[in-house]
Amino acid sequence: MSKVELYAAIRRDHRAGMKMRELERKYNVSWRTVKKAVDSVWPEPRKKPPPRPTALDPYKPVIDEILRTDLDAPRKQRHTITRIFHRLIEEHSAEVSYPMVRRYVSDRKPEILAASGKAPMEAFVPQTHLPGHEAEVDFGDVTVRLAGELVTCYLFSLRLSYSGKAVHRVFASCGQEAFFEGHVHALRTLGGVPRSKIRYDNLKSAVAQVLGLSRARVETDRWIAFRSHFTIESFYCRPGIEGAHEKGGVEGMIGYFRRNHFTPVPEVASLAELNEMVDQWDLHDGHRRIGSRPRTVNEYFAIEQPMLLPLPQEPFETGRLFTPRVDRYSQITVRTNRYSVPTRLIGKRVRVVLHASHLVVYDQNVEVARHERLIAKGSCRLDLDHYLEALIRKPGAFPGATALEQARSAGRFTPVHDAWWAQARKIHGEQDGTRALIEVLLLNRYLAHEHVVAGLATALRAGALTADAVALEARKAAQSEDEPTIGGSIPADPGQSPATVTSLHEWRLAHLPPDTRPLPSVTPYDQLLRSRRTSGSDHREGEAQ
Repeated sequence: MSKVELYAAIRRDHRAGMKMRELERKYNVSWRTVKKAVDSVWPEPRKKPPPRPTALDPYKPVIDEILRTDLDAPRKQRHTITRIFHRLIEEHSAEVSYPMVRRYVSDRKPEILAASGKAPMEAFVPQTHLPGHEAEVDFGDVTVRLAGELVTCYLFSLRLSYSGKAVHRVFASCGQEAFFEGHVHALRTLGGVPRSKIRYDNLKSAVAQVLGLSRARVETDRWIAFRSHFTIESFYCRPGIEGAHEKGGVEGMIGYFRRNHFTPVPEVASLAELNEMVDQWDLHDGHRRIGSRPRTVNEYFAIEQPMLLPLPQEPFETGRLFTPRVDRYSQITVRTNRYSVPTRLIGKRVRVVLHASHLVVYDQNVEVARHERLIAKGSCRLDLDHYLEALIRKPGAFPGATALEQARSAGRFTPVHDAWWAQARKIHGEQDGTRALIEVLLLNRYLAHEHVVAGLATALRAGALTADAVALEARKAAQSEDEPTIGGSIPADPGQSPATVTSLHEWRLAHLPPDTRPLPSVTPYDQLLRSRRTSGSDHREGEAQ
């Protein structure tokens, strides 16, 4: 218990008639403590021990005098901590350490400055924002359980200063791609661009260099082009924590959004699913009132939206372009991570457009691969389909392929695949059975994944362990979604599995297209015969003459 509670308990028992000795034994305290508790409700405040003397004590008045003299000295000729330390040693032969001097100066200098009345007064001036003129942008980190793993993502926020209407977007990174895509999404959602300016901090996506203590900045080329495309006027806050209040609206908005919508930590399967939730949260927040305002955010936004500048008609490419070379493992490296491409591109340079959440790979303006962007550094994402042409020549490499393990983890290679593969190897052998499975996997390029899995399940029940049989059943599964298919593979009773699989040759004969050609005619041949008979009779008459 605390000392106040101890005193209260002793006083209560003393009023009940307990002796001083009994109270000492009961609470295991001294007679002096019991006497103090009986005499006073509050314990005596703990006495602070006197400060221990240091080697710097004799020289503290010297340091104070130096700091007071600096108040009137030119700004560039004032004492630094290093200079004060050297003067103490050279002029006073002081045996002190530099950290000791640094701690004292850092504590004492603000006190002397405040006592002189020359300390700058930090004051904040209330601002009035016109409708449609200003906005603020910032990033904030959020923790999300993504596909069962706890990861840190980045919340982009653009907030209109007048209405407080904010648009948010979650990205895997806060790079320039996310910075641009967040702007595009927010401006399209709001339906326009602020007329006057948008406030930013000095993030690297926009600012290449801060020029001294002024507001001037050297901006990145792509950011200049992006601003020009959307007619955005940028305003940069002071660097560091000193400039955070200059865009306090969006700073507070990110904190509000994180506390109210990301607590508890959301669990999602993908960032796309999370961003759908974020869009709904933005709509919900439009019905709230900020502080003591008499109207909601949506009511103020209805006044502000018509005053925004219109958006440009043509789109802006927000992705960043890379041209990596495909290595012998049929992979490319983009931002420390590796992604697979088709094996036919090994040794060639491809064009990669990196977006905030995904990347697209092109070969001569033809899209050849598309991957979800990796979050962790040094990771790889492999698509099993990209390696099938190589694996059909090297079936022995299939069981241990990294792409196969990733396909299993993603649910693309199902237990049905494994069961069919095991039966195929048992019937055809290791190599031929694996090749048959690879031929089945190639069907995913033309048929939907769920239809191929349905075809595998039907073929496995019937014992048809060929790629043709799986292809036939997959096509029948695809057709059954549009119209019922009448055939031998449809069970007569509900829940009954088909016993056989129609052969591909019979199925093709049964599904021949209708013959719309006219019936053949022998009339032209009859005309030829008549003309031949006529010419033959004329020839005989000429011989007779």
